[in-house]
Amino acid sequence: MGAASPLTGAVIAFDLDGTLVDTAPDLIGTLNVLLREERLAPLHLAAARPYIGRGARWMIERGFQAAGAHLTAERLQALFDRFIAHYRAHIADESRPFPGCVAALEALKADGARLVVCTNKLTGLSTALLDALDMSRLFDAVIGADAAPAIKPDPRHLLTAIAAADGRPDRAILVGDAATDAGAARAANVPLVLVSFGYTETPAADLKPDVLIDHFDELPAACRRLLGPCEA
Repeated sequence: MGAASPLTGAVIAFDLDGTLVDTAPDLIGTLNVLLREERLAPLHLAAARPYIGRGARWMIERGFQAAGAHLTAERLQALFDRFIAHYRAHIADESRPFPGCVAALEALKADGARLVVCTNKLTGLSTALLDALDMSRLFDAVIGADAAPAIKPDPRHLLTAIAAADGRPDRAILVGDAATDAGAARAANVPLVLVSFGYTETPAADLKPDVLIDHFDELPAACRRLLGPCEA
């Protein structure tokens, strides 16, 4: 009988926006559609990138604050509904997986890992994006903001995602890009890998991940180091 693959029994959970896929052009593009419709100045892509990661409502609120407008709860809800309708229709106009992402995911699966998406994006939008990019085939489950008891940095989001992939926290890793991911991983006692190229207001290195990667080529080896072969 041959030896088990290095990551047999492991679950690798991934943030989506800014980790797996560079979604900023379509997300910020949709935000700027709303700003223009409200006669406000659009935001530069680089300036607005850190607003991604805590869900669309938070991004809209921060974006409008940056443009000089403060929103009531009622106005925010109306803008959110318009945002979702436009974004869904343009979800993969310019969004693309980061370089090396798909190859790294395929390598992790070949090593025996199960993969799950753990994102503060709505589940339906997440699956629509992954379908459009032919990436859904790589994941055992997708757990968005509406599929967990609370969103990252609450650890229940991550724990729900791990369970959805039939895993357990002591054989799991979270791969993300921002403080929401760091908070969830630390609270769940799960090893943390952060990418250096994502969407974050705090530099990824300052969030003290177990491993910081600059390219997806580094990820399979990092996961093997953090978990190693299953002993049980």
